[in-house]
Amino acid sequence: MKIDQVEFVQGAMALGKMPETGQPEIAFVGRSNVGKSSLINRLFNRKNLARTSSTPGKTQEINFYLVNNTFHVVDLPGFGYARVSKKQRAKWQTLIGNYITKRELLRVVFQLIDSRHPPTPLDKELMMLMRESDAEHVILLTKGDKLSGNERSKSVAIVRKTLAELGQDKPVILTSAKDGRGKPELLGWIQTHLQ
Repeated sequence: MKIDQVEFVQGAMALGKMPETGQPEIAFVGRSNVGKSSLINRLFNRKNLARTSSTPGKTQEINFYLVNNTFHVVDLPGFGYARVSKKQRAKWQTLIGNYITKRELLRVVFQLIDSRHPPTPLDKELMMLMRESDAEHVILLTKGDKLSGNERSKSVAIVRKTLAELGQDKPVILTSAKDGRGKPELLGWIQTHLQ
């Protein structure tokens, strides 16, 4: 898949405020500071498409980007960040949950998990929530460049075991925003689910 054009369309804080163009959507979701914005930027060869920050919780809206005038990439707020109020956190989780389970244009949800750590209770909660979604669910392990070959295999095995314990069998792709690892597989998944 060749990426010719990517542009920011809008941010939305409610289902009713999202674009209604009928174009399919590919969503990225994960805990705060998992490297979501960096991976989106790497995937689409843009430096500052998705806004990155050393401060977790920077993405506070559901951000829509139009790619090649044919589909939307959707950057969901990082969940589980402790430095926002409980009320704000609950609001984000409701928004993310509603989007994932009710959005008819949604084709694939890429759930990002930091490859250096086992899935957290919040990661598992999202895995469970995905059972209620019609979208394809793919796990992306981020920051794979920071692990040795043996650690990478272990990280993938831990996530597969977690999924199996939840009665799920989902694709797991090791990625890196730094060296581009996993990018061809990721673009392959996108292309498959846009057809």
